[in-house]
Amino acid sequence: MIAQHPAREQILLENVLTALGNPMRLKVVRALAADGERACGTLLDGISKSTLTHHWRVLRDSGVIWQRPSGRENLLSLRREDLDARFPGLLDALLNAMEEDAS
Repeated sequence: MIAQHPAREQILLENVLTALGNPMRLKVVRALAADGERACGTLLDGISKSTLTHHWRVLRDSGVIWQRPSGRENLLSLRREDLDARFPGLLDALLNAMEEDAS
């Protein structure tokens, strides 16, 4: 069972920044921004299931991602519209900085 996702107005900047302060979770956000919705098992290789579950919970509970069941897996997608509405420019600035760092 998947816990409740926070409503748009309940998404807090401090929770989003905490969630995005981890390199693995940043990698997930970058992949979801580039590719759209993905199955949870396709995002991070070589990570234990319990660690993945922890990262999905932090991202979901902070309001960064949507998580929904689909058969035997969960699908993850970025809450871009909600994040852009709450914190205009934050996600774009983050993704641009990550792109520059990768170059």
